[in-house]
Amino acid sequence: MSENPYQIALKQLEIAAEELNLEPWIHEILKHCMQISVVSIPIKMDDGTVQVFEGYRAQHNIALGPSKGGIRYSPEVTMDEMKALSMWMTWKCAVVGLPYGGAKGGIVCNPINLSKGELERLTRRYTYAIIRILGPHKDVPAPDVNTDKQVMAWIMDSYSMGVGETTLGVVTGKPISIGGSLGREEATGRGLSYVTREICKKMGIVLGPQVKIAVQGYGNVGSVTAKILAGEMGCKLVAVSDINGGIYGAKGIDPVALKNYEREMGSVIGFPGTKPISNADLLALDCDILIPAAIENQIRKDNANSIRTKLIVEGANGPTTPEADEILKSKGITVVPDILANAGGVIVSYFEWVQDLHSYFWDLDRVNQELEGHIVKAFNEVNKLAEERKVSLRTAAYMIAVGRIAEAIRVRGLYP
Repeated sequence: MSENPYQIALKQLEIAAEELNLEPWIHEILKHCMQISVVSIPIKMDDGTVQVFEGYRAQHNIALGPSKGGIRYSPEVTMDEMKALSMWMTWKCAVVGLPYGGAKGGIVCNPINLSKGELERLTRRYTYAIIRILGPHKDVPAPDVNTDKQVMAWIMDSYSMGVGETTLGVVTGKPISIGGSLGREEATGRGLSYVTREICKKMGIVLGPQVKIAVQGYGNVGSVTAKILAGEMGCKLVAVSDINGGIYGAKGIDPVALKNYEREMGSVIGFPGTKPISNADLLALDCDILIPAAIENQIRKDNANSIRTKLIVEGANGPTTPEADEILKSKGITVVPDILANAGGVIVSYFEWVQDLHSYFWDLDRVNQELEGHIVKAFNEVNKLAEERKVSLRTAAYMIAVGRIAEAIRVRGLYP
């Protein structure tokens, strides 16, 4: 039942273009990626054989500044996925007012089957293959699915060796010791929590133990969001799932203990005091806040009618299809879109980039304070436009983002 993510992205753009009465020539530009690199990545495996992997880097638009976006390692990586994700990154950066365009990269591989040495060689050869399009003022990668700060360190080092000088600002999400920012690892989940708090105020939902939360996907974003909403804001985490399935605990689940268990056991399955449920069951739970924080295409036309929550806050990129959006709207379910809700990661990536460029680093309180200010301001702008134009939060977010990119294209013009 999975839909092509690029076709979903185009539909979402079309909705915003119609609301904005966007000039056809600008709409046509925004439908396409500026550049897509497809590279062959041969590496020597630990057993002495050579295996060739395929990698991508899609750059959607740079009207506002250098392109920015994660790199993922997954057997599910496709070119259309990269195109969609790079487009979503363009809107995400624009809606929160960052001087970036969107990009996304990936390698078709299963990192579980690769040793650390093989992952390092794969990363360094991929960096070499796309080095001409990277740079702190060209394209700045970051971690994504199955990549982390170590992968970013390898990319930064490989790029630096290639250009002959240490270049901290070529990637974000790095270790603190080589120019990373405090607060970056928790940034997406923390930003998601701030947005959840703000939309709950608008909806009259008082955060506390009476508010039941379900989280699909317990990686970095899902676990941090759960820790803040359940641990710091007092809500009750009742369900969690990962790639292996889900768990349900009516009395509440301790998010920190669950994360420690997941690190040790490799899954949330079997956590004491819970019973197993499927991912489908989790999405259909009667809860107050549902946070899809896994991958795209999770809430679709075929399952949207089963959703029973009051509020969906999107932690993943593209978890809800346009057809599902219409069904959710008819059911009175509020959806805070991914390009706003999970923008905390790219906001703090921007802070890391600024710190690297100036070689001046901030303390954690400043990072979190700046993050909160940026994302709350963006939420208020989106919510205000949604109320004024009587459109969904997603459409309002797209209108603001596409409008800002369109204005940049108008004033810059076409070259030559």
